[in-house]
Amino acid sequence: MRYEDFRREYLAGGLTRDMLAACPIAQFEKWLEQSVKAGLEDPTAMVLATVDAEGRPWQRIVLMKGVSAHGFVFYTNYGSAKARDMAAEPRVSLLFPWNELERQVIVGGVAEKMSFAESARYFITRPRESQLAAWASRQSRPISARVLLEKEVQVMRDKCGKGELPVPDFWGGDRVVPDRIEFWQGGANRLHDRFMYTAQAAGGWEISQLQP
Repeated sequence: MRYEDFRREYLAGGLTRDMLAACPIAQFEKWLEQSVKAGLEDPTAMVLATVDAEGRPWQRIVLMKGVSAHGFVFYTNYGSAKARDMAAEPRVSLLFPWNELERQVIVGGVAEKMSFAESARYFITRPRESQLAAWASRQSRPISARVLLEKEVQVMRDKCGKGELPVPDFWGGDRVVPDRIEFWQGGANRLHDRFMYTAQAAGGWEISQLQP
């Protein structure tokens, strides 16, 4: 199989400066809404890239659970590899790969822990089985067999019965506060359209067009 022959033209449409909102969050929400309406699978899925204490990068897919002028929100076990990475180096990157629309959004910024109250408000809305899984899993730690994890879930299920599960103190939200956001739209003949929003010290955003 010749992987170098895998290619296609990007003809869905261009992106120009006058099509962009002044605020990147407003532009992101517009594209996200279009992704949802287009029926994309997991439109809120994003690739989170971190660097560990030894400078080694790693990536994984997580689900964005909120976006506002304050940043992009996701939740995790605070003992997980990504949480440990962010504790050592809070500068991270996010990638939203909306391939079906020939688009991607890249976010660069700093990750910060959310308050316990914010995390608790979300935790109580999660399906009960997801709550149990949060309690049972020591995320990113080695395990010899899946059955052991399933047993831990059952232990929590038996222990709590039908009562409410408390919010784990080792689990919660992180918010990525952006300082750069790039919008990429595929173009014909590999002449893609790229626009970078860069946060300014005095407030607001500067928009620059980048070569493909």
